Amino acid sequence: MKIVNIIDKSVKAILAIIVLGALVIGGAFYYAYNNVDSDLEKIVNYTPNISSEILDRNGKRIAYIFKKQHRLYATYNEIPIYVVEGLVAMEDTKFFEHHGVNPDAILRAIIKDIKARRFVEGGSTITQQLIKNTLLSSEKKLSRKIKEFVLALKLENVLSKEEILERYLNAIPYGNNYLGIKTAAQGYFRKDLSDLTLKESAMLVGLPNAPSYFNPLRHYKRLERRANLILYRLYSLGWITKEQYEEAKKEKPKVYKTTLTQNVAPYVVDEVVRRLQGKFKDLKTGGYKIYTTIDLQKHNLAKRSLSYGYDKLLHFVDEEKNKTNLNGAMVVVENKTGDILALVGGVDYKKSSFNRVTMTKRQPGSSFKPFVYQRALDLGYNPATKIPDLARSFKYVKNGQTVTWTPQNYERDFKGFITLREALVESRNLATVNMVYDIGIDKIINKLKLLDVKDIPKNLSIALGNLALSPMKMAQIYTVFSNYGHMIEPRLISKMVSKYGSVIYETKPKEIANFTKPEQAYLMTSILEDVIKRGTGKNAKVEGLELAGKTGTTNDYIDAWFCGYSPEFTTIVWYGRDAYKPIKKGATGGRVAAPAFAYFYKHLLERDPSIIRKFKIPSGVKVGFIDGKKEFYTKTSPLPKRSRQNIASKKEQKNIATNKNNATKKDDFSVIELFEGDDTQEVESLF
Repeated sequence: MKIVNIIDKSVKAILAIIVLGALVIGGAFYYAYNNVDSDLEKIVNYTPNISSEILDRNGKRIAYIFKKQHRLYATYNEIPIYVVEGLVAMEDTKFFEHHGVNPDAILRAIIKDIKARRFVEGGSTITQQLIKNTLLSSEKKLSRKIKEFVLALKLENVLSKEEILERYLNAIPYGNNYLGIKTAAQGYFRKDLSDLTLKESAMLVGLPNAPSYFNPLRHYKRLERRANLILYRLYSLGWITKEQYEEAKKEKPKVYKTTLTQNVAPYVVDEVVRRLQGKFKDLKTGGYKIYTTIDLQKHNLAKRSLSYGYDKLLHFVDEEKNKTNLNGAMVVVENKTGDILALVGGVDYKKSSFNRVTMTKRQPGSSFKPFVYQRALDLGYNPATKIPDLARSFKYVKNGQTVTWTPQNYERDFKGFITLREALVESRNLATVNMVYDIGIDKIINKLKLLDVKDIPKNLSIALGNLALSPMKMAQIYTVFSNYGHMIEPRLISKMVSKYGSVIYETKPKEIANFTKPEQAYLMTSILEDVIKRGTGKNAKVEGLELAGKTGTTNDYIDAWFCGYSPEFTTIVWYGRDAYKPIKKGATGGRVAAPAFAYFYKHLLERDPSIIRKFKIPSGVKVGFIDGKKEFYTKTSPLPKRSRQNIASKKEQKNIATNKNNATKKDDFSVIELFEGDDTQEVESLF
């Protein structure tokens, strides 16, 4: 009797425990069912951080930018069928049949858990795994499993199976800090999803189970064995043929060690981020496509050109790369649009990320002289006008004391009266200073204000480039000449496209000022052509291509510049030391910077022989003779009075024009106006 009573009490106790457990679990289910809507909303409106992509003007990738983790998002339509089938075959064979939970899998898991007397298997479906990866921890607790169960049931009533798979494959990690299958495909195989083979798809399916253990960069054979297991599973289910299985099993896909950013132009990327991060707080997480004006082919050529000049410079100064503090910068701009095609802020980004194109200001020296001479031309001077290359001292008061300034030529000599053309071709300091003095500083400064340059010195030192400008600003102001008088602000970013495909930010070429007339700008171009043909810039010469430019060397050889242009592109080259110390005696712009300029255009011409090779002559430019030499003139800049009887014949002018314009199909200007006669004016009064 006592035994019966004991058994009866035990049964009642067990039943009570079961009922209590059922009530607790039921209550937990009820509570979870009514309190998971906010979590459900997070999965339904899944908006993970997505890396943004920086592209060149032709759509070639420059880099990815992101915060902490790199993720590219793939829509379901982008995901190969082999990936979907492999995932379902290995993780949840009845995925397309169940409603979020798989009772058979749960029962199997419960039996295993009971045998092990602890949670060892969860029986999770892909839907449940998505919930765990995006919302819940992986800890095996009953409360988490209940919440996961309820969320799975609700989620399947809101999202389609395809939408669940899309979210799952974009949420899971694939090792190497790759999040999402699209990121992994590009990182490991350098392929778009659509280009993956069956074997590559199987390898990606196998990775998320243990990304470190199966890391193909360290454990290729481990991952290959798992991939082959996945292939066999697909074959055994009849989802691929025996031929497909055998062929894929033999394949040995090549795996790459790819940097997360894939950054091929770091100075460009830094500058893009610097310009946009204040405008877009989610710049690195919004999945934007940022289109730049950069042309990667020309950018890479600019990098090689800067390195070429740098190697020659190191040889000249007898310094080693790993011990020197010399550096350089180069920028290339499209004349008509101001689009920045190349931006190289230093010779080695790994050693210094400081962008010398945009973030440093250096004295341009004589490379600034053309702007002073352009003012003289616009005031009536002609390239043939004589100016005094004579020694002269100037007195001024500084800090209450009288100071005498005696400028000198680089050659430490003077030539008397020389033409304006020769003064600039040979970069004669005395001639430049005397010309500025004779014209009047105010007339020069007032015009230079149109260059959008700050802190222009209001004294004669402006004649020798005594101001501070970045290479980027030099590229901007040189478009005054290369763009026939119209200065264009350099443009780096053309547009931004959201992850939904809409353009949310766009720029257009910005013309800052009409500094001079096209015909007047051409007079300067003709002089700067001579700088390269026979002047201080001879090392910048390239056979078969008309180039114009000017050297620049500052006091004590601290800065070496070459600033020039072709009919299509403007290029600025600078070398120096970041600490503003001398490079070495004799390190002139012509010797140091011009070779890099020539290297760029020589190889550009070899790669693209179709580029425009000759400068266009605008309407209003005429040709005459003076002292037996041909010279250009315009209505504003007539030939000096002594040449009134030497105007070229109409036939000869046409021959000159034909020779100069035999490759100008893209001419923006009207046909040259050539005519006999002389409408020059007296200019002697300017002296």
